[in-house]
Amino acid sequence: MAPQKILFCTDFSENSEPARELAVEYAKAFGAKLLIIHVVDSSGFPSYADWMLPSAADELNQLLLRTQESAETRLGALSRECSQGIKEVKTFCKIGLAPKEIVSLAEKESVDLIVVGTHGRTGVKHLVMGSIARSVLKTAHRPVLIVEAPTGEGESSEGR
Repeated sequence: MAPQKILFCTDFSENSEPARELAVEYAKAFGAKLLIIHVVDSSGFPSYADWMLPSAADELNQLLLRTQESAETRLGALSRECSQGIKEVKTFCKIGLAPKEIVSLAEKESVDLIVVGTHGRTGVKHLVMGSIARSVLKTAHRPVLIVEAPTGEGESSEGR
């Protein structure tokens, strides 16, 4: 079954570029709608807000909102770049935990395919930093395409 709605997840890094290119190619090839999501990570903020002075908590909320506004601007530009040859492109900017927000949006929008990039970390870096892509894969009840960013020149995946 050809996907009719494809969700591309971006953190605006160079590592998400191969996933974007693939999501756009698939949307064009299948005549699918492309949805693009960016999540402003709020992990840790609620626990800090519990013991912060009200003015500091307000400043933190303002920082999150400014970050969201900046991300929405970048999403608009990304949408315009991707829209050529695609019947519809919609963007979403959420504040929260990335895997949870991605899976929630995929369910709400009845997405047929989630395309997410990964930094390709292995070993200790992977254990310490975790993996949004892996969490999405484990919790989404729909196909997930994980696109690994290419390694730098002269760098093997064993050296990461």
